Amino acid sequence: MLKEKYGIKPEMDGILFLIGVQELGTGRQEYTKEQKQDLMHIAICTILAPSGYYALEGYDDEGWPHFTQLKALPENNMMEQENFLRDHVIMYFDQFNQPNF
Repeated sequence: MLKEKYGIKPEMDGILFLIGVQELGTGRQEYTKEQKQDLMHIAICTILAPSGYYALEGYDDEGWPHFTQLKALPENNMMEQENFLRDHVIMYFDQFNQPNF
């Protein structure tokens, strides 16, 4: 779906970054390296929340969401971890039919 829309096949880090931006709701802007890492963390928590790994705790004064980890993530090798995240990204996009970025 992303390849069709943008003409490239994005890597997982890029997809997670875009999900984080979408979830934060701030749109396109310059982000620091730390903010980019935080955005990817938001994305991971968001996509894994429906499977019971995280729950939204609330938002800070700047509007950034904070999550609580509810259960341990499965111990996977690198390939299994990538597939685990990919499956959850697909479920995330299925939930909204398509991304808004």
